[in-house]
Amino acid sequence: MKYGFDNLVTYMEEQKRFNLLRKLIPKKRRKAATHLTKYEKMRLACEELGPTFIKFGQLLSNRSDVLPLELILELEKLQDNVPPLPGSIARKVVEKELKKSTEELFAWFEIEPFASASMAQVHRATLKGGEKVAVKVQRPGIKEIIIEDIRVMYTVAEILDKRVPSIRSFDPVGIVRSFEESILKELDFVHESVNATRFYNNFSGEDAVSRFIHVPKIFQNYTTSKVLILEFISGFKISKFNEMEANHHDRKLIAKNLALSYFMQIFDHGFFHADPHPGNIFVLKSGEICYLDFGMMGSILTRDIEIFGHIFLSVRDKDVKNIIRSLLKLSENVHISNAHELESDVNEFVQSHSVSHLHTNEMSNVLLELKNIIVKHDLKVPAHFFLLIRSMVTIEGVIKNLDPDINIIELAKPYFIRSIAHKYDPVKIFKKFFNTMYEFGSYMEDFPGDVKSAMRRINTGEIKVDLRHQGIDPLVHTIHRVTKQVVAAVVMAALIVCASITLVNDTGPLWGSTSSWSVIGFILAGILGFRVRHDFKRGDHDSWKGWKED
Repeated sequence: MKYGFDNLVTYMEEQKRFNLLRKLIPKKRRKAATHLTKYEKMRLACEELGPTFIKFGQLLSNRSDVLPLELILELEKLQDNVPPLPGSIARKVVEKELKKSTEELFAWFEIEPFASASMAQVHRATLKGGEKVAVKVQRPGIKEIIIEDIRVMYTVAEILDKRVPSIRSFDPVGIVRSFEESILKELDFVHESVNATRFYNNFSGEDAVSRFIHVPKIFQNYTTSKVLILEFISGFKISKFNEMEANHHDRKLIAKNLALSYFMQIFDHGFFHADPHPGNIFVLKSGEICYLDFGMMGSILTRDIEIFGHIFLSVRDKDVKNIIRSLLKLSENVHISNAHELESDVNEFVQSHSVSHLHTNEMSNVLLELKNIIVKHDLKVPAHFFLLIRSMVTIEGVIKNLDPDINIIELAKPYFIRSIAHKYDPVKIFKKFFNTMYEFGSYMEDFPGDVKSAMRRINTGEIKVDLRHQGIDPLVHTIHRVTKQVVAAVVMAALIVCASITLVNDTGPLWGSTSSWSVIGFILAGILGFRVRHDFKRGDHDSWKGWKED
């Protein structure tokens, strides 16, 4: 209620209402409430709610299709302000997970952590073989806390989904489900070790870019779901320009190598670091670039990589039709409600980017403006598209700080072309043709047996055919209704005739001087007459559900 109350205080201060109530609130509280924006209050609330909501806020900062820009900028500031665990507790976790004492595992283990976050902390150590390592230890009980918090999130998401129609289209339950999958993977250090090993293998080649990239080695024999041991990296954050100059490193060269390494991740590997902020990228004394923290990674399908390549080249060539075609391939939408408006928006986007002095030729700018078009026209694109946008914005910020004059799109152009050319590789085309022919041959080989099996099932009555006559049900209903009307009319006529006979013959018992039977007959005939008249007036617009289904 703390920040919700602050919102109420802010409202009262701005509107100058409820003077008596305002006087009861301390001045310090009123000043603090009006000092912060509503989005800053949301960020502070997430930080106070703990690690789960901090991580959830960080995940939502990727969803520019859901949240306003002001809130996203605040969520990107979310920090873990959690004191480190006592070293003795961390040591017990290590010994329990690895089933040996720290004396048996390490030649030296630093009891005090040198880095700490909400879910884990890191200790320096030296293995018996002399390798200097970093020991990442998960906080005890953190998984249970996170699972309980996620249950609360599901409850809130389900309420929003049912009660707030405008939010329903963003699938709040789906967002929580996606977060649950992401954070549970991040809690599993085995998963992170697999990511790091995969990243290491991707840059183990001898090409020009890989020689400038260093990936910390993972010690798989010392890794469990709660303990991760990896090579200790001795370097400095890529944002420490003073140290870079002290070590005589060329900032422009580092910026170029960082950009090329990220393009390799996206267009060659289809597996990229999804949280490339300066704290996760170090520069070694050798001048190599080292990526850290592989808990959050992104994957892109080969098909989507080709589409991205087409999009960027089409923007350069001002090919509006090809951009639209690529967006529709990327999207799950089969039908666009307003194709003309979509074409107009894409054309405006292309024309604005053709004026070079208005833009800095950044890939993130292209992706962000395309994101706005995608959201406006409700195109359903893969989740990794928004993760890629956030990652590109982050990495480009780092690159531009290193070299403000770098032309990122020009550096990326060979990767765009290669991603498209890969599709038309003769060897790949031949393999695809061979696989298609093989599948067709297998299908033809199985076809006679499938036909024989189907005939046998038909003969034994295992297959039933369900025939449905479209349009015949309303006809049957109309005939049934008309029949009821005719029967009612005949009965009504019979009642009138009988009532008239009893009236003329004064058939007893009498009601005054009138036959009671004639009175009853006329009343029943009147009721039936009213029902028949009402039925006639409604015609085919009665309450039968079949009219709606038809």
